[in-house]
Amino acid sequence: MATAEGTLASLDGSGQPISTGPYTLRSLMENVPLSAEGQDTQTTITCVEYWDGNLYIGTSAAEILHFVSFPNDASDEAHSLNYILASRLELSQGVSIPGSSAAKGVQQILLLPSVNKACVRCNNVLTFYSLPELSPAFGNTKVSGCSWIGGRDLDVNDNQQAGPEVIMICIKNRIRLVRIGEEPRLVKNIEYPGCLASARRGRFACVADAHSYALLDVDNQQKIPLFPISSLEEQTEVFTGAAPPDIVKSVPQVPGNLTLTKAPGDTGTDVPFVHERSTSVGALVGGLGNARPASRSRNRDQTGIAFPGSARGQHSPQQSASPIRANSISQSPTRVSQGNVFSSRSIADSSQDYGVAQWKTSQQPPVLLKPNINSPIASEFLLTTGTSLTEPGVGIFVNCDGDVVRGTLEFSQYPSTIVIDGRDPLKTDTAESLEDDQEGFVLATMKRTSHGLERNGLEVQRWDVASEGKTWLAVPEVSHVVEEDINPTSTDSAVGLAMTLTVQEIHFEDVGNRLRSKRLRISGDTGNEEAKKVKNRELDSGTQVSLEDWEIARSQQEDDFARRLGRKRTRIVTWSGSSIFWVVRNPLALRLECVIDEVLRASQESRLDQNRLVKVMREIHNQEARTETDFLSLEYIRQKISIILFADIATNRLDVNQYVNEHLFVEGGLDPRVLLSMVPLLREDIVEGPKGIWIHAGLVALMESQLSVSSITLEPDEILSRPEEFDLLGLTRRYLSIWRQRKGFGSIADEAQVFSTVDAALLHVLLYQDHQSLGGPGGSSTVRVELYAIVDNGVDCFDRAVELLERFCRLYVLSRLYQKRKMAGKVLATWRRIIDGEHDDGGELIDGENEVRKYLVKIRDLSLVEEYGTWLARRNPALGVQVFTDDQSRVKLSPHQVVQLLRSRAPDAVKEYLEHLVFGKKNVQYANDLISYYLDNVLAVLNTSDSARSILAQSYISYRALHPPKPTYRQFIIDNAIPASWWHDRLRLLELLGGSHGAGFSYNIPEIMQRIEPFEDALVPETIILDGRQGRHHQALRLLTHGLGDYHTAINYCLLGGSSIFHPTSGRVDSLSIPCREEQATLFKSLLSEFLRIEDTDDRVERTCELLERFGTWFDVAYVLELIPDSWSVELVSAFLISSFRQLVQDKVEAMITKALSGAENLKISADLIEKCQILGPQIEVVESQVSTS
Repeated sequence: MATAEGTLASLDGSGQPISTGPYTLRSLMENVPLSAEGQDTQTTITCVEYWDGNLYIGTSAAEILHFVSFPNDASDEAHSLNYILASRLELSQGVSIPGSSAAKGVQQILLLPSVNKACVRCNNVLTFYSLPELSPAFGNTKVSGCSWIGGRDLDVNDNQQAGPEVIMICIKNRIRLVRIGEEPRLVKNIEYPGCLASARRGRFACVADAHSYALLDVDNQQKIPLFPISSLEEQTEVFTGAAPPDIVKSVPQVPGNLTLTKAPGDTGTDVPFVHERSTSVGALVGGLGNARPASRSRNRDQTGIAFPGSARGQHSPQQSASPIRANSISQSPTRVSQGNVFSSRSIADSSQDYGVAQWKTSQQPPVLLKPNINSPIASEFLLTTGTSLTEPGVGIFVNCDGDVVRGTLEFSQYPSTIVIDGRDPLKTDTAESLEDDQEGFVLATMKRTSHGLERNGLEVQRWDVASEGKTWLAVPEVSHVVEEDINPTSTDSAVGLAMTLTVQEIHFEDVGNRLRSKRLRISGDTGNEEAKKVKNRELDSGTQVSLEDWEIARSQQEDDFARRLGRKRTRIVTWSGSSIFWVVRNPLALRLECVIDEVLRASQESRLDQNRLVKVMREIHNQEARTETDFLSLEYIRQKISIILFADIATNRLDVNQYVNEHLFVEGGLDPRVLLSMVPLLREDIVEGPKGIWIHAGLVALMESQLSVSSITLEPDEILSRPEEFDLLGLTRRYLSIWRQRKGFGSIADEAQVFSTVDAALLHVLLYQDHQSLGGPGGSSTVRVELYAIVDNGVDCFDRAVELLERFCRLYVLSRLYQKRKMAGKVLATWRRIIDGEHDDGGELIDGENEVRKYLVKIRDLSLVEEYGTWLARRNPALGVQVFTDDQSRVKLSPHQVVQLLRSRAPDAVKEYLEHLVFGKKNVQYANDLISYYLDNVLAVLNTSDSARSILAQSYISYRALHPPKPTYRQFIIDNAIPASWWHDRLRLLELLGGSHGAGFSYNIPEIMQRIEPFEDALVPETIILDGRQGRHHQALRLLTHGLGDYHTAINYCLLGGSSIFHPTSGRVDSLSIPCREEQATLFKSLLSEFLRIEDTDDRVERTCELLERFGTWFDVAYVLELIPDSWSVELVSAFLISSFRQLVQDKVEAMITKALSGAENLKISADLIEKCQILGPQIEVVESQVSTS
């Protein structure tokens, strides 16, 4: 398993080293006066305990140094403590155990705050003292031959402990459970010799001797043997006689059962217990060493676990499960008297009880490893096993049933001491525990060789989750400490590690200094102009303060806020030489910033390692912040990485990490104005506001250093010189687009200034990019589409947007911006600028005049409609008139108002509007005005242009030259129209004069006749229409026949009575305008006379015969026969004669039939009368005169 170095990358504000690992060191005390002046200077620290401001330091000189803490002066923001030496307690040297290599001096300090007692083990002698002054307790009672003191119930919280406590005192060949109160009282004796370590959870205790571990149920008097400490131990040593002299190195093995002796007064029975293990750990432990002889298997059960005493021929655990159990638990023959358990009778001098051991094996005894027992949670114990001090060790988790749980831990070397840190997830949370870190770590002391030098330190790894690697925390060496004659087999280390009783709060001042907010001055001056102008603006509710005063108050608030940050709680201490350190969780901000600083230092010699920074971002992506400091720390790290990466990719044109994208920068949550300040092209778009930009103080320092380095500045021309695979402006555009989607989020500080900047910068980038790749009119690039979307959705930087669009000559986009703000006047003015020829770089306004027309129809502003409607009518009369004629227009003007408006502002458009009224709306009220306009135009051309007159004359000649069948003259001049306005006006004039608006339409005929009289030869159709209007039908037919030669129109003239000619006729003709049959017959007679006068004989005969054949019913046969020349043969008019005679016969027959039917009807009526009379009978009528006479 790889081990990561927790390097000390830099120093924080207090001069302490900053580590990249999860832990760091904070000095607790330096240059501890380990010995009195003039005495041995080789004294070392052996143990440390801290409780309620009292620091107890045990030394190898058998002394306890008691220090009392007191705070520094009130101005100390870190709330650091000073310590003064309150007392130096010299302890008894005890009795030296021959051959013992155990540590000399104070070995353990166990504090019992609930009863104000301290248990001190010094040179294997246990002594009791009162807290806090360490005065002798219990009559200066001492217990000799004590190999371990501890066993406090870890399930009981130290803050909740009240009253006497039960501890485990390991002496000679037993463990005593003693209740410490006003006086010590024995609870139980457990026959377990040579106990060197223990940990207790309720009724379960995990213990260890020099060879193996065991699990005890102290309430039910049961034991579960576990596995050996060293996997190289090939067989269990057998001793004869008394116990060995060295309790640490050669403690004899005892049978696999034990006897619990209860204190007087306790009740209960001894219950034999046999536990059959279901989990094998032998293979796991055995795998750490070399292969062992097969003879070793006889000392193990089927699981491979060696049990103490099996070498003596006793039964294995499976065999001992029999009811006839040889090593059953029995009552101890020795009874302990009531009262003080440390009376002279119950405690003997250990030097009188030890004998000399006799080894039954000729092999060299193996190196014994120090047992380590810890309990991470309420139901598990962590035990260590290994092969030697320099070989890797293994940590094994065992539950209260003796089964191996979780995975194993691997240590680079067998640890001298281990400490478990992390809150028990099974415990109930308290107000204080919620502030603690949840992650579980194991800290182990060991030595490591680096660059040929052996260094002491702590190896740190997680125990609660799958392995994430190990980190190394080096403990500073103390130069004046000389290590000599150190036994290579000794388990003592130059570095000590312990868990104190009281939690100490450590304040990392540098965390607050980094995480507090500070104003970033992008321009580098004391404030921008906008801030100076609003210097006395109302910033707080009802309070008028200047910006300077507000900034001072804000800075003071941030200072106060910073003092709340960067506080960590710890109970772990480590020492080396004469210095003691707190081992405290490395604040997240400092730890990750140390990684960033390492990357930055490495980038001074090569390129920035973007991959490592991206990895940090991905690691903290889903990390949940439990405290305010953690939340701000994660935010700070993300933002710092964002700044560094953005600054790097601004200059590093190649090898950009694929994960460095807009989402990474957005995830950082950094004020976008900060990143934009590094792009000179966009720096002028930043809106700081009167209060400025406030970011983490650590980022301010970084930004000031980055902005001062010219190599990272980004000039506009350099931006676009990047390779196609990476475009900084494209990245910036996408980044700003995502930020823009956050509008309306209440959590964004300085929302108005932020989004004004975002909109301005995004618009600037889009304009810049679109300028480089203009696709011309109708361009549909992604950039242009996004540009339109930004403008159409509205921007918060309106004035800046107008400035940018004007600068880039994007007038059409500017008009869209005005449309979003409903600034109709600005929209129309901008469009007029484009239509009038001002340069528009985009060229998007394709049909500008029509866009103006459609926009004028939609608005309600009368003045704008009049102004721009007449402007458009001057440019394009036909299109401009539509503004006033559109039925969908929201501004309604009467025709009279429009006519007057056009006459005054757009005279050329009057005719177009009148045409709409007369021809479109059939409003004859303005027909005379329109006729006047047409006459004016036509007569003006004829009066000044000979070519126009010749064109008309030639049209008559050309039409007359056509042979029947031929179109009407109107259709002829339409088909052969010339592109001249006067020609169009003449067609419209003919349509109006010819009666296109019905019989009710009238105009001033004499005035028109008077005006066209000088041009009656050129205006023949107009003369014909006017003659017909005046009843001069014979003259009109003459002109139609001989002047135009339009025979078809002449026939229509007879049928329609001279009305509704020379205009398109669709649908039914008004019956009121059609003359009666007699009038039609009169007109046909006149037409017949004119046809008979046609000069061309063939044409005359053809036209006359055709007329008589088609319309013979309108002619009298006698009249026709008298009128046609005698030289014509009957055959020419045979069709007329046949139809006429046929009609006469038909009329005669119809008359006869009608007469007959009338006679029959008369007879029928007479018969009906007679019949009625018969029915009614005679009636007598009295004459009135006769009645009166009688």
